[in-house]
Amino acid sequence: MNASVTPEAESAIADISARYGISRDAVLAMLFAVNSGGGTMAQFNIPELGGSGQWMRGGMTMVGDMFDNSLKARVDSLCNELSNLLATIQIFPPAPAGNDAFAGSGAQTSGNWWPADLGIPSSSGAQNDLRYAVFPGTRRLAIQVAGTTRVFDTGDHQISGVQQQQGTGYGSLSFSSQYGTFDVSSLVEPGADQVAGTPVAAPAPDAPAPAAEPVQGAASAPQGASDIVAAIESLADLHRRGILTDEEFAAKKAELLGRL
Repeated sequence: MNASVTPEAESAIADISARYGISRDAVLAMLFAVNSGGGTMAQFNIPELGGSGQWMRGGMTMVGDMFDNSLKARVDSLCNELSNLLATIQIFPPAPAGNDAFAGSGAQTSGNWWPADLGIPSSSGAQNDLRYAVFPGTRRLAIQVAGTTRVFDTGDHQISGVQQQQGTGYGSLSFSSQYGTFDVSSLVEPGADQVAGTPVAAPAPDAPAPAAEPVQGAASAPQGASDIVAAIESLADLHRRGILTDEEFAAKKAELLGRL
């Protein structure tokens, strides 16, 4: 990989490479992945770091071997360091005037693409022609595909993780919350008369659920291997935060592993 970076960035990459015991190319590949994710997330496929995986700052880290906690911690530490590096020094040389070849290659210089009334996102990221931003303050999720932005009401979801599956479009993104894994097909878009910060009213807690609802919930349970891995990661995060007891986490994890 002969990508051009500034001398200051090259020196930092060499230092990180020596400290983490991985090649300069592996560090540079992860740097590009973190940069493409706006400094807050990364999707990568680096053999020296277990192959394909995903990272989200303050959220979940997924590697090829989901039980290799040492590798997860190593990747998380590396990505956080590279995220800080992107925010503190200039990584890429300025593009020559009139040369659009590298337009948009650095997330450091990109402007806000979401509606201003949504506020400040807790996390955001980008992959190819798809971008997302999560706004817990106004309970909104903004997703842009090929320049078209749509805003969704997240209701009571407290989004803690983001995954992108194969494919394109809004359906390729899935999210993790205290309720498990979901995608935008389960969310609604606010009406024109609804302002940000005024979520769609949820049913009263004691309202009886429709008879078909348990079946629907069962149908939306994770079925594919990647969905099951994401669900386990979400459970692990809840366990770390003390929301799930050791027994509850072990029982649910065993149930999900039985579906692999």
